[in-house]
Amino acid sequence: MWLTEKFGLSVPVVGAPMANVSGGRLTAAISAAGGLGMLGAGSGVSADWIRTEGAVAAESGKPYGVGLMAWSVKDRPEHLEAVLELKPALVSLSFGDYAPYVATLQKEGIVVAMQAGTVADAREAIDVGVDVIVARGAEAGGHGRNAVATLPLLQAILDLTEIPVFAAGGISGPRGLAAVLAAGAAGAWIGTAFLTCTEALTPEPVRQRVIEADETDTVYGTVFDAASRAGWPDEFGGRALRNAFFDTWEGREEELKTKDGAHADYVEGVRAADPARISIYAGQGVGALTNQPTAAEVVDSFATYRTYLQAAL
Repeated sequence: MWLTEKFGLSVPVVGAPMANVSGGRLTAAISAAGGLGMLGAGSGVSADWIRTEGAVAAESGKPYGVGLMAWSVKDRPEHLEAVLELKPALVSLSFGDYAPYVATLQKEGIVVAMQAGTVADAREAIDVGVDVIVARGAEAGGHGRNAVATLPLLQAILDLTEIPVFAAGGISGPRGLAAVLAAGAAGAWIGTAFLTCTEALTPEPVRQRVIEADETDTVYGTVFDAASRAGWPDEFGGRALRNAFFDTWEGREEELKTKDGAHADYVEGVRAADPARISIYAGQGVGALTNQPTAAEVVDSFATYRTYLQAAL
């Protein structure tokens, strides 16, 4: 299998790069357990944060990756510079014009991945020359498109190209991993399953809300981006847990962008880790989360995919 052979993994799982969740500890823990951890470098972090957390991620001695947003790198080129200094095994570049940065990363021996939400996204990635495409379905947590579900998107992209394709969205356990591998994916891109890990940056009140949630509790939209003013393009909304703040402002996003009081309320909610006022990005697999495991326990649970894969074949 390409993913496990390329990076020396024991389980074909990549920990999705989640901003404010995937710091150096979680990244290192996933890699040490046999998956490939990914550092989530959000637009608001400093280049020094990337360097510091990247050094922590590298302490396992195992390969790891870093996730960047193309729209953010355009304004924060120092983020890319920090990543080039670290030279991780894999870099994910998505959501915006990533083309100018692909060759620069590849020249340093870094594998470049791009998250595609449609077949058109995948065609563009192939033309640009990325090494890996992540078929990110609408079920996935965090930012991306809400256009196509994981399975039809995965099948369409696999029919389109011979380069490795990872599946992302709704893969909450070994059954889901077995399903996408049976379809032809080179591995799974997993985020939500790691949200409540002991090594994650997730605040305790948020952990409890995530554990309480079921598969029907997520919503997709740009409400939280309008409130945060972080700079996300409207083209890419996010899937998160529904809360009172979202319900208040859904359908009023343009108004929200200029409401200083609402912005301040959101920022205060972030400081207080108040689940009723902030974005808790999670996919439709969130209902499978019932406790706070270690990253190693999550990776080990995915390792049992072989049982289900053999049964399917």
